[in-house]
Amino acid sequence: MAHIGTLRTLVLIVMSCWIQAGSGGGCPPLECWFVREKPGEGLKHERTLLHVRTSPDSRSEETLAEPSSSSSSSSSSSSSSSDVVPDRVYHVTDGSASLLHPSLHPPQGSLVKPQCELHPFLPQPADVQWAASLTDSALSPAHLQADWLSATILGLDGGLALSTVARAATATIHPHVVLSVLTETVSVRCGLGEPVLLDCRFWADPSSPLSAGGFAVEWRYQFRGQGRLVLAYDGKTDRLAPGPQEGAALDFAGLHAAGNASLVLQEAEARHSGTYVCAVHLPHLLAQVTVELEVVEPPSLSISPSPLPLAAPGQVLSVRCEASGFTPLPLELSWEFLGADGAPAALGEASLSGHREAWDGTYSQSSLLQLDTSALGRGGGLVCVARHRGGTRRSKVALEVIGFSTPSIQDSMAMVGMALLLSGIITLAFWNITGDLTLSGHEQAPATPPPDL
Repeated sequence: MAHIGTLRTLVLIVMSCWIQAGSGGGCPPLECWFVREKPGEGLKHERTLLHVRTSPDSRSEETLAEPSSSSSSSSSSSSSSSDVVPDRVYHVTDGSASLLHPSLHPPQGSLVKPQCELHPFLPQPADVQWAASLTDSALSPAHLQADWLSATILGLDGGLALSTVARAATATIHPHVVLSVLTETVSVRCGLGEPVLLDCRFWADPSSPLSAGGFAVEWRYQFRGQGRLVLAYDGKTDRLAPGPQEGAALDFAGLHAAGNASLVLQEAEARHSGTYVCAVHLPHLLAQVTVELEVVEPPSLSISPSPLPLAAPGQVLSVRCEASGFTPLPLELSWEFLGADGAPAALGEASLSGHREAWDGTYSQSSLLQLDTSALGRGGGLVCVARHRGGTRRSKVALEVIGFSTPSIQDSMAMVGMALLLSGIITLAFWNITGDLTLSGHEQAPATPPPDL
């Protein structure tokens, strides 16, 4: 098993600390709460500081972190540790450098801090069958006789979740990290049918006798109080636990070569939303991190009847909008109407159905609108609007009202024009008839004889 990150990442992190040190900042100690249970007092929280170095010989980080009255950076460290008892100031050797991750060390003066808890840890054999081969001997190694600590840390902005198990010689404050498990995908969001990578990587101290005993990896799923095994692998015997979840896989080459225990889900389904726990076992040791997966899919909309039938003023139409295939809940359905002139119109209240769950875990819901056409003029566009975490969706149908009582301006102008045209035609016909009658009268009148002389 190798380091969780590449050598380049480790060098960059350490160099970053040295650069900060050169500017007077140094690698600040990691602030934690030491949580333990005291008889009669319940859980007790004690403020704790972790000064981190990458190896016992890397004196630079330790010197920078230890209090000193001769530099501005050390005065800051000294003030921050003034209310911490000496037994709770630890000098931790972390060969994986995960405790030096940037998300665990905010800028100087920042009020936002990582969440860190330190607990006493009791080494014990694993209670799951796929890790039983790691402790097949009934004897506990003498190496376990020491003070063991576990740390659970959540970085800034959810950029890192880290779990470590460290060993310190009895009654000392110099623990060495033996097992470290981390994820940089604390929260993952994806759509239906998309491939998903749930990041999980681990590091085991190669100098520890426990790292030679093999490892086991377990992925579990938890949602609303229910859980199931997704995939488990015994790295010592190279065996998968029976019945892994269909579509879930590990990169076994990367697992053995670089401690890459990331889980791949080939196609995300609605039922995959929930909490995933990545647990890594060494002989007598366990560390785990959690990853939240949310599968989000906006709804598909359909309106019925479509197209809408022709309506008369005052007629009431029943129109239904069906939203289907969305996840998760909830969903907001509403109606909008734009008249033929572009002006919005108020609509009556619509009734909503309850949510219905489909076989694939997605949901559907419908809205029924009783559409009164008396106030909608000549009609326009009726729109169903669905607002969901996955986005807003709209579906539109046209409504045409015939025989409406109030004509539009265009219709009024058309009727005036028609009236003028008819008036002109009638006038012209009248003059034509009058002219013909006049001419006919002249032709039929008898000639007047001349008077006798």
